[in-house]
Amino acid sequence: MTSVLIVDDQPLQRMGFRMVLESEPGISVSGEAGNGFEAVRRTADLAPDVVLMDIRMPGMDGIEATRRITESGGRSRVLVLTTFDLDEYVYAALRAGASGFLLKDARPDELLAGIRAVALGDAVVAPALTRRLLHAFTEALPAAVRCSAQDPRLSALTDRELEVLRAVATGLTNAEIAQELQLSESTVKTHVGRAFAKVGARDRVQAVIIAYDVGLVGPRS
Repeated sequence: MTSVLIVDDQPLQRMGFRMVLESEPGISVSGEAGNGFEAVRRTADLAPDVVLMDIRMPGMDGIEATRRITESGGRSRVLVLTTFDLDEYVYAALRAGASGFLLKDARPDELLAGIRAVALGDAVVAPALTRRLLHAFTEALPAAVRCSAQDPRLSALTDRELEVLRAVATGLTNAEIAQELQLSESTVKTHVGRAFAKVGARDRVQAVIIAYDVGLVGPRS
């Protein structure tokens, strides 16, 4: 059973999400929160598998709440919700530790699939959307944070793992990486998992951001 904490400052919005989630076998709503402060507190108390996090809330917003939740070291993973596709808050939320994002007008099946993916440790940003997101993200990324590929986070990677991480950062799926590098998809999956573990990435989105941060790839790689 996947437990979900719903965080949104609009009661009707929370009610709508609850109705969708409670109608689905295998998903339970462990609680609700109406602001960032309450989200952090309830996540600590309830330890849900997934926190469905609204970004724009009065007081503590979803970005700061996401940062505090992920920095706490708990098992809860954050899936952020936004009204506008690729707005500046999404970039900040991903850097704060969110595992992906969905639009608030996503279909119920997309919401449910996203929650399941995040609960399993995956990211919910599709590869094509990852390319758009990271292109926009890196256009605004200060040059000062684009350090060299000698960053300590990369020192433990093998040449093949570096190659795979670079491919992930361009938005390629495992199947596409396998075709490009002439490897089996299972081998690529193994390399991806090892690379993520070595650089400290929780999922694909975080691995892509790390790759850009350390200068492994750039906006036009």
